[in-house]
Amino acid sequence: MNRLQSGIRELFRRLNEISLQSRLIIAYIVVILLPTAGISYYSYQQINTTYIQDTRLKSIDILQNEKQTIQTQIETMERAAQLAVSDKSVIQYLTEDEDTPTAELLEFNTNSYARLAQIQINNPSILHLRLYSNSPNTYEIWPIILHEERTADAPWYGMARGLGDREAWYMQRSDLSQSGTDNSRALEPDPPKLSLLRELELPKGHHAGMIQVDMRLSDLAPLTFGQSQEDSSRMLLLDAGGGNVSSYTEQNLHTRLADRLLTSAGDSERLTAGELSAQYRADGQSYLLTSIPVERLGARLVHVTSLEKMLQDTGRARNLIILATVGFIVLVSLITYVANSLILKNLRKLTQAMKQMRRGEFPPVVQVDGGGEIGELAYHFNRMNGTINELIAQAVRKQALMKEAELRTLYSQIDAHFLYNTLENIKMLAEIEDQRQISDALTSLGGMMRYNFKWTGEYVKLEEELRHIRNYIDVMNIRYEEPVELEMDIAPPDLELILLKMSLQPLVENAFKHAWEESAPVRHLLIRSAEREDGVMTITVQDNGGGIPEPALEQLRARIREAGIRQEELHDEPAGYAPGTTGIGLQNVERRIRLFYGEQYGIQIHSKVGLGTQVELIIPKRIQAGGGS
Repeated sequence: MNRLQSGIRELFRRLNEISLQSRLIIAYIVVILLPTAGISYYSYQQINTTYIQDTRLKSIDILQNEKQTIQTQIETMERAAQLAVSDKSVIQYLTEDEDTPTAELLEFNTNSYARLAQIQINNPSILHLRLYSNSPNTYEIWPIILHEERTADAPWYGMARGLGDREAWYMQRSDLSQSGTDNSRALEPDPPKLSLLRELELPKGHHAGMIQVDMRLSDLAPLTFGQSQEDSSRMLLLDAGGGNVSSYTEQNLHTRLADRLLTSAGDSERLTAGELSAQYRADGQSYLLTSIPVERLGARLVHVTSLEKMLQDTGRARNLIILATVGFIVLVSLITYVANSLILKNLRKLTQAMKQMRRGEFPPVVQVDGGGEIGELAYHFNRMNGTINELIAQAVRKQALMKEAELRTLYSQIDAHFLYNTLENIKMLAEIEDQRQISDALTSLGGMMRYNFKWTGEYVKLEEELRHIRNYIDVMNIRYEEPVELEMDIAPPDLELILLKMSLQPLVENAFKHAWEESAPVRHLLIRSAEREDGVMTITVQDNGGGIPEPALEQLRARIREAGIRQEELHDEPAGYAPGTTGIGLQNVERRIRLFYGEQYGIQIHSKVGLGTQVELIIPKRIQAGGGS
């Protein structure tokens, strides 16, 4: 599966590397090839199905005709057997308990036996008509009237003995003709045949003999057992035991396969089922097998037809369809190539201009003929070319301004270095005089100054901003007898949160200026962080001061909402906080957040008189990990 996916990805990668014109031609070929191949395959299958259906119907007609012939011959055999036993003198002769007088024997031979012989003469398809007597007093009259003891070794004797009023059919599969007996009388030919067997019970329940009517299989089913079968088809007859009754040994392969196919439904259903059809292969060739039952014999007629000629014809048709399809695709590809060359001429001109721009060579205005999508693309390309030129000019001007700002930053760093050294000397003097409070305040003030002057970027971690707020509160607590208590409810992962520098300190500074009165006994300040369901972070600064009255609160909210950055301010003023700037209030924080994060972020103020004020800083969640954000 992974290898297949890799192959598909490699195919798409190679397709993306070739030209658009080649991809269009490939697309046209695929669009034409898929339905053409589908229609061709469907047509080929329909031709095969139609041919096989016609062959099957033809086979059924042949089988029905053969079955009708078999049924007619069966009726002939039954009629002959019935005529043989309808003569009372014949029955009396077969069941005689005493020796027949010579005169009666001559009369029987002249009249009754002559009528028996006439039955076989009138039905030349009947091979033998034999009456077997169980009486020892009956004289044999060859070849019709015989003693039953002659059949004791016959394979059908056990089946025929005890039939009663029923009849049985026995199929002899091989030629049993032979000569030489005890009395040296030559036997009659005994080729493959079908035998009708009946038992004589005279009186009822007393076995008196048997009747045997034989017919050559070639006369019973001439199409099946005759010599005129076609090379491309075979007729088979499967008896109740699944054996082949044909004398042609070359049909054994088809017989075994046919019996195996027909027995797939079960032995009990094979001979009682109606029409059955199946396709199979033998010796590297395809065959169609069709079968119908012959109920009277408990057998099935099978017609096997070779499909090789049909497959050759349909194969030629398939090859013609493939050649026509290939020729059609080649013709369409040539036409498509010429048409695409004309259509994509303007696109190539535009592509050449883009390549020049990539090399840094800004081309003049690209002129294309006509309109449409390519004309619109050329229009926007020309506009983009002009915009890029303007942006390059602006970038040059901004680079000059940045150089000037870097020089000012170097001067500021020099001044800051002097102030750091001065504060460090004062701090050492305070420690010498054992003024620990002054030393700690100077340490905090130095940390604030370093944080303010070290402006290497617009963004810092929340941990750095909170460290600056602690220094600020340490410095501001010098003026209060009751210092401000700072409480932080920040989850450890949130300390890595990235936010704008000096965006949280103005909120704390605002609380020191406006939250508490001089006589406030307890000053408490809470800073906590929380993440909303939509992935937005909220940092809250909450004091326990006197709160803001509702009218003043609404005015403050209105000023904050109007603190959007004007478009001209973005060009005329540097964005963000600049070192040395004073008076950074809530409005400035709102403007910076909306400028850097978007209009959906900013600050929100909630306050109740007597309960304090809560200022929420709403920013997107951005975490710095592994040196990046």
